[in-house]
Amino acid sequence: MTLSPPLADAAPSPVTAAYARLTEVFPGLRVDVLDHDATAPSGEGWVGAAELAAGGSAVDAFLAWDDAQVLRDYGQRARPDVVAGFGLHRYAWPACLLVTVPWFLHRRVPRVPVGAVAFQRALGHLTVRSGEFACLPDDPAATLPGARIVPDEAALRAEVLDSLAEHLGPVLEGFGSRMRRGKRALWGMATDEIVEGLWYIAHLLGEERRAMAELELLLPGTTKPYAGRAGFRELTGPDGRSLPTRDRVSCCLFYTLRPDDTCVTCPRTCDADRVRKLAAAS
Repeated sequence: MTLSPPLADAAPSPVTAAYARLTEVFPGLRVDVLDHDATAPSGEGWVGAAELAAGGSAVDAFLAWDDAQVLRDYGQRARPDVVAGFGLHRYAWPACLLVTVPWFLHRRVPRVPVGAVAFQRALGHLTVRSGEFACLPDDPAATLPGARIVPDEAALRAEVLDSLAEHLGPVLEGFGSRMRRGKRALWGMATDEIVEGLWYIAHLLGEERRAMAELELLLPGTTKPYAGRAGFRELTGPDGRSLPTRDRVSCCLFYTLRPDDTCVTCPRTCDADRVRKLAAAS
């Protein structure tokens, strides 16, 4: 593996604290911010997001891990499009947090083009190159290099969606030929990754309800190229408690391996099963 020494000694960027907090509550994911002149890691399981966006052998190698995992855990092979969906999820879920966590915690929205990100899935390790970020006028970071001031929360939400689309669009293209899904379905998957990633992390932060409200504003269902909305709603548990859930825009196709074992937010999961699963988990 090639990893530049400045990685460990890089000066804090406007998003470093957000990524540190992310790792604090979710130790399975670590994010390091690279200086402009630092070399991104390579080899030993690392893949650049730009390589995934290009498709070809990088995506084939990335998906070989998912193919082997399915065979190992379930004793059968999944369809190639199902494997591709699993692999896309395992990249896009953490990648979306590069944008949504700094926005949620500190109202800072970094630009993360595919050329700025590398991922080591086995270690749960992302690197991102520091660069431009959007923030509000009263942010202390507004005077820092790379800051771009936007007037209000609505404009900042637009920056979140633009930054995510800039990153996810090429990655969806890289995986798309293997997915057997149209463009709208792919962007529906992207919508789900954005929502469910931040929703989960916010739960660990003790701020689930705030995240749900902010994600409803972020993705009301009318913003292209995204397909669908945040889709939160409330169910009532057997003891009268409110159980938050959402309706996914897409299906991960796990049912093709285990027909009776669907995700709690899957469009295929009825409300009675959702209540049973949510009540058992709480």
